[in-house]
Amino acid sequence: MEERRVIKTMLNISFLLVLYASVTSIFAADILSANQTVRYNETIVSAQETFELGFFHPGNSTNHYVGIWYKKIPIQTVVWVANRNTPLTDTSSELTLTLQGVLIIRNATTGNVIWSSGNSSLATAVKNPIGRLLDTGNFIIQEEGEDINQEDPIWQSFDFMTDTILPGMKHGKNLVTGIERHLTSWKSKDDPASGEFSDWIDTRGYPQLIIREGGKIKFRGGPWNGVSFTGALNLKPNQLFNFTFVLNHREIYFQFNLIDPSLLLRLVLQPSGTSEGLIWIDRKQEWSLLTAPQIDRCDQYAVCGSFGSCNIDTSPVCLCLKGYEPTNPDQWRKTDWSQGCRRTIPLDCNPEEGFNKFTNLKLPDTSESWYNQTMTLAECKQACKRNCSCTAYTNSNISGSGSGCLLWFGDLIDIRTFAENGDTLYIRVSASELEPIENSRKSSHSRTRVRVIALIALGVMAILVSLCLFYCFYRKKQQHQGAPANEWRCDPDDRSGDEDLELPLFGLSTLLTATNNFSVDNKLGEGGFGPVYKGVLEDNREIAVKRLAKTSTQGLYEFKNEVILISKLQHRNLVKLLGCCIDGVEKMLIYEYMPNKGLDAFIFDKNQSKLLDWTARYHIINGIARGLLYLHQDSRLRIIHRDLKASNILLDKDMNPKISDFGMARTFRGNQLEANTNRVVGTYGYMAPEYAGDGIFSIKSDVYSFGVLILEIVSGEKNRGFIHKEHSNNLIGHAWGLQNEGNSLQLVAKCLGESINVSQVLRSIHVGLLCVQRQPEDRPTMTSVILMLGGEGPLASPNEPGFYVGKAKQYDTQSSSSYGTSSNNELSITMLTGR
Repeated sequence: MEERRVIKTMLNISFLLVLYASVTSIFAADILSANQTVRYNETIVSAQETFELGFFHPGNSTNHYVGIWYKKIPIQTVVWVANRNTPLTDTSSELTLTLQGVLIIRNATTGNVIWSSGNSSLATAVKNPIGRLLDTGNFIIQEEGEDINQEDPIWQSFDFMTDTILPGMKHGKNLVTGIERHLTSWKSKDDPASGEFSDWIDTRGYPQLIIREGGKIKFRGGPWNGVSFTGALNLKPNQLFNFTFVLNHREIYFQFNLIDPSLLLRLVLQPSGTSEGLIWIDRKQEWSLLTAPQIDRCDQYAVCGSFGSCNIDTSPVCLCLKGYEPTNPDQWRKTDWSQGCRRTIPLDCNPEEGFNKFTNLKLPDTSESWYNQTMTLAECKQACKRNCSCTAYTNSNISGSGSGCLLWFGDLIDIRTFAENGDTLYIRVSASELEPIENSRKSSHSRTRVRVIALIALGVMAILVSLCLFYCFYRKKQQHQGAPANEWRCDPDDRSGDEDLELPLFGLSTLLTATNNFSVDNKLGEGGFGPVYKGVLEDNREIAVKRLAKTSTQGLYEFKNEVILISKLQHRNLVKLLGCCIDGVEKMLIYEYMPNKGLDAFIFDKNQSKLLDWTARYHIINGIARGLLYLHQDSRLRIIHRDLKASNILLDKDMNPKISDFGMARTFRGNQLEANTNRVVGTYGYMAPEYAGDGIFSIKSDVYSFGVLILEIVSGEKNRGFIHKEHSNNLIGHAWGLQNEGNSLQLVAKCLGESINVSQVLRSIHVGLLCVQRQPEDRPTMTSVILMLGGEGPLASPNEPGFYVGKAKQYDTQSSSSYGTSSNNELSITMLTGR
């Protein structure tokens, strides 16, 4: 009897062991079927047992997560975490694949969903979903029976990286789906929650590798040059792995693949912000450091400021590029290089300007650049030379004999000089600084002589201009004998054929007295034209005096242009020009004084922005619109401003907006609708794509600038320099994304609080997006803008905005041709510097 009981017990134990083995073997497979559940201590293993998926707790943490780790090595190395920001506090949760193809983690007791893969929008299209863990470390969800397809699955973990890049992973952006694959560090070795550091392929201009700390760039690996990232020379193809960099109309990504597939190798963004390549050494049973790009002070982003270059082999490490000098010499000597360098000889868009060659460089920041993958270097040079705002150019691909074109506009930032193997850059310089193509070692005496001759020529031209102006005003003085000096009249328009201008001429002595000899205490600000000072006349009238700087990139043309245009304009939303002064080399414009200065001083300042509630901002938006309507339609000539921006909107004592600075403005006559210029000038972030790319301007290019202004006024953010930490879009792209998601109110500046009128805010954002549409013909006129702002009816849906520069062949959901595969007119993001 006792023997039977023993036998029976042994049989029961055997049965249970067999049953347990059969249950655990389900989860030793690489597939998770729909409605199948993985519990704590159960895992899914890839076919070759390379990777394992299940629940884990990191280090000394008491929290639990679902993740993927290497199966065969003794040190648990997690490469992906599902619920990194929603940890589990106990072991009662389950991982399930729903019938709709959604991967979820839920509490087994309450049924509450703690984390979801979030692809429920595909529910109607999914029939028999399964999840599969691949030996690449990728967990994909696909239709049962289909071949494994990592290019177009229902969902895959590779699209949602944590801190690790594995071989075959795509690090970059899918331009069709909008998915941006980037790394985010763990908070610590025991906490996989999103840390402070993130690693991106920045796609705002020519794609480049960057690491951010919060919203700021910490390290820039530079653009891909066909061989490597220009700022990470030690991260290049070798005997262990090779690289792929793809740039086309569908996607932009970096990828590495193993030459020997038996190796275990990963790239990790550490909690400290360093990016490391690690390889498993089986003999030592440890991960060994293979690459670590950030190693010295010159890897700090923009350490030498604009037009400065960092060289770790020199002391000090920062030097100005040849042809440049420290912007602030005193600070530079104290090793504060943040203000960077400036040109020793300013550029004036002279046809004789050219380019000097600089070698062995880490290429500058490309976030505000233009590129074309099919142009030759010679064509690239001509494209840069035609555009006054183009600062530098080079080949975008240095492999072979070199190909493609990459242009920079404005300041050159974050340059580094290497001892060898760096890139070549051609930087725009004045004619006097050009190095000879042959015999580049010409004596410095010869170069000095060329510069002296050039300076003498410029001096002679200045004298001739002054004589002509003196004669002009002398004639007028003769016509007004007996009139006091400050009542003279002048006619500076000797080229237009218009009637004489009745504009008061102020004497220099009057302005010296009014401004206390142009005291620093009276200085209101400074723009491309020069400094602006507050003055008080003898009759106690307050004035603003804009004084042409001797080093200004603007000159007589802009001076005359502003006098001619604004002297005949009268509108409550345009700043009033009171007169001008020309005395020798001094050229000045005198305006009514605006006590609240520029709009930019309010909306972009953390403290001042609180003084502008929504009512005031809405009033300003409508006032700017009325001023533009007057320029485009109601003034004697149709006027295109061409430099509409926040700093050119002045505010009077009652916060009424007034459009100022007409130095870049152009007039249209009759039925003229658009014009073309070879001299593209303007300001970062406000330029319409067709103007920046092809020099075509019209009233619709002003409408584009107005749309940018609306978005800036609503958000309190600058379009230029705005980078959203989650998707890298500029302000326009961010607003466009929120509009499509129905979340436009997230754009509103936090300081506005409850002062907003929701319908007005949403309508303003909608109108702003209509104004910044890529195609000029899609944008409304200012007449329509004013009607839309004040109306209540439905508005048309905006098309994709022009945050990529260039002509689209046809409208689609992508940039017109950001990657330059067929035409020189197909451009990527470009923003040009103010002149």
